[in-house]
Formats: sequence, C-alpha cells, structure tokens
Amino acid sequence: LDEMLTRVHADDRAAVALAFRQSAESGADLDIEFRIVRADASVRWLRGHGKVLFDDGGDPTALTGACVDITERRHTEEQLRQVQRMDAVGRLAGGVAHEVNNMMTAILGFTDLLLDPAHVGDPRGDLLQIRKAAGRAAIVTAQLLAFSRRQMLQPRVVDLNVVVTELQPMLPRLMGEDKEVEVALAPELWPVHADRGQLEQVVINLALNARDAMPRGGRFTIETANVELDEDYIGRHPGTTMARGPYVRLVVSDTGGGIPPDVQGRIFEPFFTTKPVGQGTGLGLSMVYGIIKQSGGFVWVYSEPGHGTAFKLYLPRAAAVPELVTPPGGYEVPRGEETVLVVEDDPLVRQLSARLLASQGYAALEARNGREALELLQAHEGRVQLVLTDVVMPELGGAEFARRVEHLQPGLPVLFMSGFTDHEVVRRGLLDPSAPYLQKPFDAATLGRRVREILDLRRA
Repeated sequence: LDEMLTRVHADDRAAVALAFRQSAESGADLDIEFRIVRADASVRWLRGHGKVLFDDGGDPTALTGACVDITERRHTEEQLRQVQRMDAVGRLAGGVAHEVNNMMTAILGFTDLLLDPAHVGDPRGDLLQIRKAAGRAAIVTAQLLAFSRRQMLQPRVVDLNVVVTELQPMLPRLMGEDKEVEVALAPELWPVHADRGQLEQVVINLALNARDAMPRGGRFTIETANVELDEDYIGRHPGTTMARGPYVRLVVSDTGGGIPPDVQGRIFEPFFTTKPVGQGTGLGLSMVYGIIKQSGGFVWVYSEPGHGTAFKLYLPRAAAVPELVTPPGGYEVPRGEETVLVVEDDPLVRQLSARLLASQGYAALEARNGREALELLQAHEGRVQLVLTDVVMPELGGAEFARRVEHLQPGLPVLFMSGFTDHEVVRRGLLDPSAPYLQKPFDAATLGRRVREILDLRRA
C-alpha cells in the first residue's frame, strides 16, 4: 500500500490514505476516485474498488480488487461542467441586467423629474423613490457577493441562540397573523465563528421564503442544537463537502407546500425563482448558501411536497467564547466632532463621504490619493483622529499608505473602504483580513456608526 501511495497525485494522497485506513478499520469495500502520476509525468484518473488485506499482525499490506482508468469520463464530465458554468453565467448576467436596469430606470426617471423646471409633485417623495431604487440595487450586488462567497465578512465568535432570540420579536410581524411561530433553542449551545449580521440575514431570508410558502397560514419553526457528525451521517448525505466533528445546527422549517423534486436541485442558483415576476429576485437562497459556505458550514434541504420544507444549516463549533456585542439602537446615527481625513480618488465618493461626515458633526478633510493625504497629515499634525481611505488608488494604494501613516503618526486608526470584493482586496494581498473595513456602497447611517465605533475603540 505504501508503494501505491507514492504513485498517487500529491493532492489526492491524504484522501486515499484516509480511505484505506477507514476501509481497513470497518471492513467495508473501498470505492474511491483518485489521480496517479505515471513515469512520463502524465496524470490519469482511476477508480479503485476492492478490499484491504492484512498480514498476521493485523497491518494492512495489500489491496485486492480492480482499478479502472476513468480519465476520459472525468474529462467529459469537466467539459459538461464548463458548459453548465457558462450557462449559469449567462443566466446570472441576464438576471443582474434585468434587476439593475429596473433600478436605474427608476433613478434616472425620478432624477429627470426633479431637474425639470416645471416639476410638479413632492420633491422629497421623489428623492425617497430614488433612494429606494438605489438601495435595491445595492442589495442585488450584496446578494451576488454572498452567493459567490466573495464578500468581506467580519466574523466573530457568536452565540447563535442570541442571534435568534434578538430576531424573535420581529418574526410574528414578518410572518403575518395567520402563521404560528415556534422557537426551540438548545441550552448551552456551542459558539460559532461567523459574521453576526450575515447570520441575521440568513434567518430573515429563510423566514421570508417560509412565509411565501404558506399563503394560507401554517407553522414556522426555528430550532438550534449541538451535533456531532460522523462518517455514517456524511455517507448518508452525498454531494455535501464536510468534515467529521462538532457542529451547531440551525433548522428553519415550515408547513407549506414543499419544494417539487425537479426544482430542489436548482433552488440555490442565482436568479432562479418560482415566484411570479416582481415578487422575488431569486437571490435569497443563493445568498443563504454563500454565507454558510463562506463561514465553513454547509446546507442540507429536506422537503416533502404537500408537507413542508426544512433547511438544515451546519456551522463548525468554535473553540473560543462568544463576544458580547451590543447592537446599535434603532436607526439613530451617532454624531461626533473629531477630524476625519477622507482619502478617495473618485471625486463623487470623496465629496459625498466628506459631506455625510460633516452632516454628522465631524470636520472632514479631503485628499485625492495617498501622497496628498500624507501631506495633509503633516500640515495638520495631531488634528486628524481617523483616516477613511479607499483601498485601490493611483500613486499610493491604501495598504502602503496605511503603513506610512503608522510611521508618521503611530496609533492613528485607518478605516478602509472599497467597492471591490475580498477576492480582489484580500487574496491579492491588498489588505489584511483583520483591517477595519467598510463595503461600498454604504449609506449615511452605516458610515456614521462605523466611524464612531472605531473612534470609540481608540478612546477606550
């Protein structure tokens, strides 16, 4: 067996060794697909099926059975997956264009009405419609990032029971009077490592889906539990990628009409929806899937047509103790009087950020790039209490600029902002994952709370 393992592709060696060991321990047949590297350095796919043989001392010595070359089959499957990916990209592009074009139509139309000298109507009402359309466009991009697992999460060690408990008062209003809401939380629930705000969005999206699945009333249930997943469970759930170990399970279920079997395989696709036009974007479940996968967990769906649906979400147990986080109260935006330096190469974003901060009581300085910002810091030595900077800028990027700020004025906090995803920002080394971050687009309240939070942390 050891000699065989030396021929296995390095990326598959650990999985093959584990399969051999498990087969030896359980006595079950071995059935595994893996790659080998031949003497001419070519790579072939094999499917091995058989039993592990032992010597008199109980050590595995050989494998009996057959190995079939499945390279051509794997290549054909990969070509099919590529076609499917391209088809999915086409549907995704069409869905994005449809949603964003609708929002842009509203924004351009209401703006033209306001700019018309003969405008008739309520200007404030038209502005609210513009903001509503822009907000919906921002939600579409956020959901796409969640689906693609490329959003910038801010994970903390949290208690899922606390997240559900704080959402519980709003659930009856969200579901409607004809729906019964039940919450069953396991005592001493293990902590998980996830973005608290994104977990709230997961619960809300699943609740909205359940509400729509029960137009004539029903029961909506949320349950939590500590579970240990073993090989038997993993074997009974093919198609899921998971490891053995302790998980926290969140089950969200309804007594609606269920999901037809021919639809279940597509429910996590972006923009796939069975709802009538105008009643859903088809991004809610894809966002749920993306958030849970990006948090290291997985989703299992069980549905019986006519009897309801259960979404089972599994998140790995965290070793640390949950952090005590006090959510901001209501929609009140905290104010301040400190000086904030806004560094942004896009003049619209820079001017808007400065005006928003000024409206919240701050003194705002503006710089077009990192070099100009360093000059302003030197000219206003000691006055600036926070730097708000874009990540990607000409001449001097955000990360290098922040290093020079630390050298120039040690301890001065820097809050980064970007419209790019964490794939571009973090994985390319443009920003450390632990750096304070603000995702574009943002509104006045989000900007104000984040700025206040960082200033208060510095003061503490």
